Amino acid sequence: MGIADLTRNAVDVLPAGGLEEKLKLGRPLRVKFGIDVTSPDIHIGRAVQLQRLRAFQDEGHTAVLIVGDYTTRIGDPSGRSAERPVLTDEEIDRNAKTYLDQAMILLDPERTEVRYNGEWLSPLSYADIVQLTRRFTLARLLERDDFSQRYAAREPISVSELLYPIMQAYDSVAVEADVELGGTDQLYNLLAGRELMQDYGMDPQVVITGPLLLSWDGQKMSSSVGNNIPLTMAPEEQFGRTMRIPDEQLEEWYRIVAERPVPDVDPMQAKLALARFIVARSWGEEAAEAAEAHFTRVVRRHEAPDDVPELHLPDGDPVHLPALLVDGLGVASTSEARRLIQQGGVKVNGAPAGGVDVPRGELAGALLQVGKRRFARLTA
Repeated sequence: MGIADLTRNAVDVLPAGGLEEKLKLGRPLRVKFGIDVTSPDIHIGRAVQLQRLRAFQDEGHTAVLIVGDYTTRIGDPSGRSAERPVLTDEEIDRNAKTYLDQAMILLDPERTEVRYNGEWLSPLSYADIVQLTRRFTLARLLERDDFSQRYAAREPISVSELLYPIMQAYDSVAVEADVELGGTDQLYNLLAGRELMQDYGMDPQVVITGPLLLSWDGQKMSSSVGNNIPLTMAPEEQFGRTMRIPDEQLEEWYRIVAERPVPDVDPMQAKLALARFIVARSWGEEAAEAAEAHFTRVVRRHEAPDDVPELHLPDGDPVHLPALLVDGLGVASTSEARRLIQQGGVKVNGAPAGGVDVPRGELAGALLQVGKRRFARLTA
């Protein structure tokens, strides 16, 4: 490997020639990547930067993974048209605990320095923060696209949001970063880190941004939107969600996620290979093979999976099917259940359910199916 692999898929490498100069220092570089714990999962879009972090590790450099337990309490405004909802301390702490195991799916634990930015941000006094903010101007902060657009539209911008890039920049000072990785939506924050390091008399970090992965709906992959594939999602669901991407996105996903060209096969086979790669990376080859077999049986052949969970029928005759679907098969509401029944999306032994109230005798021992992937064997 070499510098081409370190910067694979990079959108920005700033300043020009900066990484080459850092590599000439002849010592392991400290390569920073920070991730806020806004959800319980790291999805494969976020993992794009972890892939680059692993490339630096494989070249002998130190990965500095910053868990943003403190900055999550502020809320990153990057790419947002409104202020991000603030999580409770309990939610933040719970999410933070899950992140390390997920990140280590891609990183080498032995060469990863894990830091929580509450370590240096929490002790800052009000006077410390005021002194830190003196190094930035309001005009400079409002140069950010998301801030400038919201300001022009007279939409609210909280002072805490203005503090976010300053806090993230201070992370780079605290860990003495040589390089910082991030998505293209983080460019402003990463450059702010360079500026602050210079103010502190430090050699500023090199900034490397990578592309944002678009999901099957054409939007940026996001846990809050639900168009994501978490690294620790069940293998069958990882496989199924990958198969939802349209053919025209295959080249981009292979380039960004698998980091290789699309194989010279038909789109369905290419998609299957990509899904196997994503599952195998998290769960191993055996799980990938089982997930593919499950997808082929349940989705492509419309057959029931091997291990169907049992669902006990409630008392009474007839059985009110919408309530059963909500209570036992995870349908969101009885109105949603009624809609699924009316549209033929609920089947009993392979045939569309005849109505919302079904004789108990027709359901006892039957195979109940909702959509393509949810099954239950009904027991009396």
